[in-house]
Amino acid sequence: MLRSALFAAVATVSLAVAGPLAAAESASAIHARALVLDSHADVPQDLGIGLHDFGLDGDGQIDLAKLERGQVDAAVLAVFVPQGPRTPEDIAKARHNADAKLAAIRALPERYPDRMVLARSATDVEVAAKAGKRAIIIGFLNAYPFGESLAPIDTYYSAGVRSFGFVHAGNNAYADSSRPSGAGPKVEWGGLSPLGKAAVAKLNDLGVIIDVSQLTPDGLRQVLALTRAPVVASHSGVQGVVDAPRNLSDAELDAIKANGGVVQIVAFGPYLVKPGPDFAAEVAPIRVQFGLPAAYAKTSDGTETLSPDKRTDYSHAINALLPKATVRDLVGSVDYAVRRIGIDHVGLSSDFNHGGGVVGWANEGEAAGVTAELLARGYSEADIDKLWGGNYLRVFRAAEAQARR
Repeated sequence: MLRSALFAAVATVSLAVAGPLAAAESASAIHARALVLDSHADVPQDLGIGLHDFGLDGDGQIDLAKLERGQVDAAVLAVFVPQGPRTPEDIAKARHNADAKLAAIRALPERYPDRMVLARSATDVEVAAKAGKRAIIIGFLNAYPFGESLAPIDTYYSAGVRSFGFVHAGNNAYADSSRPSGAGPKVEWGGLSPLGKAAVAKLNDLGVIIDVSQLTPDGLRQVLALTRAPVVASHSGVQGVVDAPRNLSDAELDAIKANGGVVQIVAFGPYLVKPGPDFAAEVAPIRVQFGLPAAYAKTSDGTETLSPDKRTDYSHAINALLPKATVRDLVGSVDYAVRRIGIDHVGLSSDFNHGGGVVGWANEGEAAGVTAELLARGYSEADIDKLWGGNYLRVFRAAEAQARR
């Protein structure tokens, strides 16, 4: 009898220990089998130089070593230049910087051909993953460097760009931004400009994924009315969790679902967690420090008067007051979107090197932590496959098919 009781006690302890170990092993195995794709990350202007050599395990959030360690099969690297004055001289400078960043991204697979490939199609991504290589998809964000011309779209497509976002923090000649900046009107085009509307058709014709993140609600509505292919919101949150200008409302989520598109929930803390009760009082002195009125309705009020550098510093100071977001918060927003529009229309993105990163997924090397949290929330392996890469690749293929038609 004593022997039986002892055996039962040992068995109970063994099961208690084996349970978490088995779960961890299961999460690791599921992550390894999934095609893991991060749909938006930034790169420094001096990418490939010194400490920013992509082959080094450096201090940035994304590089080859971290992609391999995190078993991230593919990443969309953005050719991004921040908004500036819309003068010919400033636009020319922005185009020079965009061209340099594009060339630097294109050079990565040439420098590390045994570890990376430049993916120009959804099939390229899958072939690279099967070969154990990282696929780099070139994205583009903010048409400001293109001035008032559509011609650069063709040039950038030929160079490998396969995702195109119209705006960042500021209106440009293509569209209004959900975060207007500068001294100009907050609403300039009522969504897309005539040039932006023409860009939708051109992008469809080429088979480029249209990225609707950062557009105004009117701009998003107009893109969806014009496009012949599903769209991607490559790095967005949901207003149902945090009411931020860049986050998508329930109506916008529904519209993207109706289009057949996908919303990639971004691991950016301020769009995932609400501020604490002392937040307003803590913001006021920071605003005064930057020469802004202490009173505000939104923390961005008045920031259009700041220089781009000051605006960035202000944003970082405000974000530092917010609670630290975790993978639980990230998956909480995923849960919200999945409940609203279904598992086939939701994905994941990091916004690394531009403010993204949460506790548990602070760099690409920690991507498996997201899979573990998804599994703990009850998502199946098939669900996780869709969230990590399957839904994005479905839209990628649809954009390519539209071009062929």
